[in-house]
Amino acid sequence: MKKLFKTFVDQIMSGSEQTDDSTDTVADIENISGDSAKVILFNDEWHTFDEVSAQIVKAIHCDMKIAEGLTWEVHTKGFAKVFSGDFSKCLTVSSILEEIGLRTQIEY
Repeated sequence: MKKLFKTFVDQIMSGSEQTDDSTDTVADIENISGDSAKVILFNDEWHTFDEVSAQIVKAIHCDMKIAEGLTWEVHTKGFAKVFSGDFSKCLTVSSILEEIGLRTQIEY
């Protein structure tokens, strides 16, 4: 829920807040329970490639080659979508990545 609040605050700060319409709320709840959520991992200057790759393997249960590709994308672009699925699974993946202090965001 912390990530949802941060996303909400980011929207307010950027001026893209929505009106308080009940249909928007219903659509948001449907998005949270559907398969449209994704975990974004951000680059930092503190973790090594090996640390990030190992944590990606742990979080999404992929092989090391895929994790290294995602780590490289994070390094070169500054961020990468590392997982998509239902919201509860995204929360799990995000919390595993954050165990070592990586920065993530869940989007939907």
